[in-house]
Parts: sequence; structure tokens; C-alpha cells
Amino acid sequence: MENIFKLKENGTNVRTEIVAGLTTFMTMAYIIALNPNLLTGFGANGGPQLWNGIFLATCIASAVGMFVMAFLANKPFAMAPGMGLNSFFAVVVGNIVGLTGLSYVESFQAALCIIFVEGIVFFVLSILNVREKIIEAIPLGIRLGIAPAIGLMLLNIGVGSNVGVYSSEGGPFYVMRDFFGSLTPSAAKAMMGDGYNTMVLTVVTMSVGLLVIGVLNHHHVKGSVLAGMLAASCVYWAGEAMFLHVNPFASLSTASFAPAFGDMAATTLFKFNFANFVKIGWFTMITLIITFCIIDMFDTIGTLVGTASRAGMVDKEGNMPQMKEALIADAVGTITGSLTGTSTVTTFVESASGVEAGGRTGLTSFTTGLLFLACMFLAPIAAIIPAAATSSALIYVGIIMISGLKNIDFTDVTQSVPAALMLIAMPISGSIGHGIGLGLIAYTGIQLFTGNAKKVSLLTYIISLIFVVKFFLVV
Repeated sequence: MENIFKLKENGTNVRTEIVAGLTTFMTMAYIIALNPNLLTGFGANGGPQLWNGIFLATCIASAVGMFVMAFLANKPFAMAPGMGLNSFFAVVVGNIVGLTGLSYVESFQAALCIIFVEGIVFFVLSILNVREKIIEAIPLGIRLGIAPAIGLMLLNIGVGSNVGVYSSEGGPFYVMRDFFGSLTPSAAKAMMGDGYNTMVLTVVTMSVGLLVIGVLNHHHVKGSVLAGMLAASCVYWAGEAMFLHVNPFASLSTASFAPAFGDMAATTLFKFNFANFVKIGWFTMITLIITFCIIDMFDTIGTLVGTASRAGMVDKEGNMPQMKEALIADAVGTITGSLTGTSTVTTFVESASGVEAGGRTGLTSFTTGLLFLACMFLAPIAAIIPAAATSSALIYVGIIMISGLKNIDFTDVTQSVPAALMLIAMPISGSIGHGIGLGLIAYTGIQLFTGNAKKVSLLTYIISLIFVVKFFLVV
């Protein structure tokens, strides 16, 4: 282990790395079931065969990307099909159905061509160091603002979209909007109906988890994030049994632990179909590929730079060693995703939870990758981890990452304005790439119209222009 991952050199050990990998896994395990749900309309499109194929593809492609990250880059970053990108992919599949009259499965296989081409493009650009040059073109002030903006995005996910409570009155109802946003408990009860008790349990679970994480971290206990999530899970399970009269482990008794490899072979494995893809027209094809490339590139760059900054893995200029290798891992994950049957694989912002738990080397990502593969056989166990428990970790890590604001010079508008816009844009849009794009446009515009045009590199101008086209012409 020492020779492969250089643990001592990075100030860590096997136990810490494994705990960090488990922590990262628990905060992002939701993607294993959520990704096939989103790509099939929660099972409504393509039938159970397609759902099972995407489920297995999610586990395999994520694991392959993380193994490359572990052994080639030796970084603690986890990978999986990106949120936002998978929803966009599902919309594209639906549009192909409407344009061509193909079935949903055939349209899904056609859309996989976008992911394949995107992965190949990224692999070539990574090998040629083009993606590294793009990262270097991002001004230091924006790089410093990425981590805090991601932190606010994590907070938004933790108290907002990560936990949705449904009831007979509808839903989803969210913690910040519908529970804390209600004027009185009676108003909340009236609005949520029989979902109110679940919402109360959710809030208690999140609060207990956050408290445990904070207290243990204060006392420098290793694995505090993981311990907090486990404590929160126990609270939720006990609450389900005692107050909601639900057996939290009931699903395990009837669950199937056998992977449906036959379904995967029939629907998604090596099934991308270029013949059907060209039916949507060349202009649409090129536009879609460029759009996916832009969003994925800056989502990955933002996550890598932001998380590495928090872990102290960057130099004074904000550059991370082995960035090229980390970007290659991202490209390999995406190519594997297209071959097995899922949307773009990208570096996950939840990697920050493992970094906060002490992860510093590829052993963290290797551990998370092994757990993703195990989920092909143990998916029902991963499914019982309550979303409220993962929210505790996301909220805590978000708070920690926001502390990076102290490194920004708010007396310098070329730093403060882009940073502020990223803080707003990332949580609202749900896209790291869109936040960075808005920050770059603001930075370039300020420098251009304040007589400092020469301070902006040619590549920064090009990237900013690309984002202007993306936002206002391509959408």
C-alpha cells in the first residue's frame, strides 16, 4: 500500500484512507439508484431491463473511473454519473423519441453516442494537456472562489434537494422551504398532512448527525463524518420504527442480491447506435456534443480545484499536481459509461466529505470504487441509508468549504464580483460549470472595461466567449 499510494508522504494511513473512502461512498451512494431512476423516468420508460442495465452501468463505470483516479493520479476523488448532466441526458433521449419516432430504448442507445464522443474528446484533450491549460487560464481569484461556492451548493443540497418528503398532500416538501419556511407548526402540518411526522424525523436526524460530526471533529476524532452519518441513520431507523410504524429493514427480506447482467447485455452494454443518432440531424448532434463537453469540463475542473484547495493539495498558484492524470480518469470514466450504458461520468462534489474525513491518496477513491462494485450485489443494503443522514455530512462539509472565502480579496472587484456571482449561481443552477462560466464572464468584462484588457490571457477570452455563446445562443 505504501509503495502504491505513498501514504506516509501524504501524511495519512490505511485506516484513515479506508474510512474516508467509506465516508465518500455513503454520501454519494444515492446516485446508484437515483441515476437509473432519472434516466428511465423512475422506471416508466424502457422497462425494468433498461433500469437494471443503467443500474449496473452506474456501478461499473463509476468504479472504473475511480480505479484510474486511484492508480494513475493517486488522488482521493470519487466519480459517478453527474447530477444535472443525467437529467439533461434524459431530456435529450425524450427529444430523440419525439424527433425520430424510435422507442425509448433505441433513443437511449442513440444518445449514448454523445457520451462516447465526449469521452474520446476529453481523453485526447487531457493527453495533449489542453484541459490543464484551460485550468491554468482560470484567474486565481475565481479558483479561490470555487471551493466556497461549491460549499454553498452542498449546503443547498443538504437542506434542500437531497431530502424530499412526500405525503397524501403531495410533495416533495423540503426542509428549508417547507418546514423552516412555515410560519407555525400548525401551518406546516396542514400543508404536509401525513408527511409532517416524516419531516420532523428528517430534521431531527439531520440535526443529530450534524451535532455528532461537529463534536467529534472538535475533539479531533478520525472518521467524525462517517460516525455522524451512522448515528443519524440509527436515529432515523429508530424513528421510523417507533413513530412512523415502519420497519426500516423490511425491504431486505424480499430484495434480490443477484445482478441482472442479462438485462444489461440486452439494453445498454456496447449498444450505442450511431445510425439512429444521425437521424436527429448534424447541427443538433454537434450542438449537443459541445453542450455536454462544456458543462462536464467545468463541472470536473471546479470539483477538482475546489476540493483539492480544501485539502491543501494545490500550490501557491492554485495548481494541483497530477491534474492531467485526474482529468484522464474523468475521461476514461465517461468512455466506460458510454460503453456500459450511462450518462457522463464526472468527479463528484461529495468527494469533499472523504477529504474532510482525512482522505489524501488514491486509496480513498479505490475504496469507494470497490464499494460501488460491491453494490452490484449489495444494492438493497445501500438503499436503506436514509437521505437525511447523508444531508448531515453534506451540510457539515459545505460549512467547512465556505471558510475558503477568507482567502478572497473582497477589496478587489476582479475577485469579489466573480466570487459572489459563483456563490449565487452554483446553488441556484445546480451546476458548478455554469457558476464558473458566469464568474469568468464577469472577470473578463470587468478587466476589459476598466483598461486592464492586457491582464486577461487569450485563452481566458476564448473560454469566456464560449460561455457567452453557451448561455445566450445554445442554452
